[in-house]
Amino acid sequence: MGRYISQPLTVTCATIRDVRQFLAGCRYVSDKKLFDKEEYWQPPDEFEKLKKGDCEDFAFWTWRQMFDMGFDVRLVFGRHGRYGTGHAWVEYFEDGKCFLVEPLLRRVGDTFPRLNTLRYTPRFSVSWDGKTLRYFAHKEPQSGLAWRRLTPLVWEYLRFWSWIWLRVFYRLPRIAWRILRRKSDKD
Repeated sequence: MGRYISQPLTVTCATIRDVRQFLAGCRYVSDKKLFDKEEYWQPPDEFEKLKKGDCEDFAFWTWRQMFDMGFDVRLVFGRHGRYGTGHAWVEYFEDGKCFLVEPLLRRVGDTFPRLNTLRYTPRFSVSWDGKTLRYFAHKEPQSGLAWRRLTPLVWEYLRFWSWIWLRVFYRLPRIAWRILRRKSDKD
């Protein structure tokens, strides 16, 4: 872990929005395609130069940036989604609350629905206070949410994703037109 926390970064972010803006210029590429290896964890300084990688590369870089901005932050490894595939993300703590940062959703918006966070299951995480690395093992969640707590989350989820899909559908004709125009220009 030494290289992941000690190498200087060339990009300096002042806000989470700056982090998202940098990540918006990066591309998701699997380790197999990028390095011809099943798994390779790029150090953050290497990720800055390549601007491509998979989830843990995005998460390592985000973790470093948020630490440098003064956040109490953890790099988290676990499972995500319907099929429980391996994934990495970042969590930070502020005013006694934990916030999940999904580096791969950098273009979605400043926040995403709390209901989506239920699909993240941490296995282990790493924190660093500038002197000491701490490793945490996480237990499987034991109980589900009560309906009265779940209902407002569903409404928040539907409102958020409806807005995103409206924005996407609004842009689809313009995107299709650009693609067709490029294709006709090549012919």
